[in-house]
Amino acid sequence: MRNKETVTTMRDSSLRTQDKAFSGTGVDWDALRRRMRGKLLRPGDPGFDDARKLFNTLTDDHIPAAVAQCATVNDVREAVSAARTRIPVAARGGGHSYVGYSAPPGGLVIDMRRLSTVDVHKDGTASIGSGAVLEDVYRKLAAAKRCLPAGSCFSVGIAGLALGGGLGVLQRSLGLTCDRLVAAEIVTADAAVRTATADQDPDLFWALRGGGGGNLGVVTKFTFSTVPAPALTVFVLKFPAGEVRTRKVLTAWQQWISAASRKMWASLIIDSGDTPKCRVAGCFVGRGSACNPLLDDLVSRSGVTPDTRKVLERDYFQAMKFLAGGTGRETFVASSRILDAPVADPKALVALLTGRKGIALILDPLGGAVADLGVHDTAFPYRKAFATAQIYAGTTASNQAKARRNVAEVVAKMGAQGIGKGHVNYIDPALPDWPNAYYGSNLNKLRTVAHTYDPDKVFDFAQGLTRV
Repeated sequence: MRNKETVTTMRDSSLRTQDKAFSGTGVDWDALRRRMRGKLLRPGDPGFDDARKLFNTLTDDHIPAAVAQCATVNDVREAVSAARTRIPVAARGGGHSYVGYSAPPGGLVIDMRRLSTVDVHKDGTASIGSGAVLEDVYRKLAAAKRCLPAGSCFSVGIAGLALGGGLGVLQRSLGLTCDRLVAAEIVTADAAVRTATADQDPDLFWALRGGGGGNLGVVTKFTFSTVPAPALTVFVLKFPAGEVRTRKVLTAWQQWISAASRKMWASLIIDSGDTPKCRVAGCFVGRGSACNPLLDDLVSRSGVTPDTRKVLERDYFQAMKFLAGGTGRETFVASSRILDAPVADPKALVALLTGRKGIALILDPLGGAVADLGVHDTAFPYRKAFATAQIYAGTTASNQAKARRNVAEVVAKMGAQGIGKGHVNYIDPALPDWPNAYYGSNLNKLRTVAHTYDPDKVFDFAQGLTRV
């Protein structure tokens, strides 16, 4: 339940006056612009077109009514109060919403990118503005010789990542990003600023750890616990193409990672084609001398010798950079599945990718520290699962319909093989029964929390919790 004493800033007289100014169905954009320290951009304004665009170019047709480039927490309050119940409202951090939910057509984008400060404190905690992207988070933490488990794409925003749970390359050793959350400063639907912790607004705090971005308000700042930055070893093993070889590697990888120390995280990526191929890429907490024998074991189990083997010792920041890939915008269609257990029929799974063009199946192992918490300890529901699966198709605007069909077919056939559910940070409007797929047995509590803190559906969107 809400603890009213934790509301750090309530709707004061200025906001009540503002409610009158914005009465009716329209939004008084000029008044909002005057109240903000940051910029308010409307269509036709210089910079609007760049400000509205997200990571996936297929969302470029999303034209919001305005982008509020918030420079302060009060800017966020003003923006929420101005637009609430009048037009759609969505927060934008890194802009990686797969289908563009952070740029609602005809709505207000609350752009958090100017609230991106990263401060590391003497007690080892880190205060991170919700507009920060992972490259900046990693750089600042590394300079302080600290570490936070988080994702592998440098341009992903910390907010969307953490609010969906926070999958990453150190999750088996250190847990999910949300497991390190100590407090979250958030502007809720009533334009109040709250600080959610385990003791203050505990239900809200619970929901913010895996309940998905955009559902419960606009987080303005996170406080995370961190650990001393460890020595890391990163690696990539690329195997020769062939359906049989790929199946052998998949079979071996499943057995190997299931038995591996939690210091080991290794993703298996299968690329589709007339002859599919695969690679294993990962991160080991420790030196190369300890990592190499473990990789030797994987190769031995598979009976397939890799074409390429790269093993490198790196510090925290350089290890994250090695695994980050590109940082530019991409054009893609994607979906996800959850593997509750190793795939029972590896041959059938590889066959789904044989003969198809342009699809990558990315299997990221869970286990280890992820499973140390219970299913209901946070909103992230898949503590006991084996792995997440991302079905990813790079495409072009002209070929997107074909790519969508291709991804949908693979997702459906994986479902027919008993591989169900999905991960909210790989959000997909076409995923069957998405509320249960994303939230599992935590759905009912999440629904209650969402309707408690947003009874007027201010932050409603097509796959939002206020819809269920």
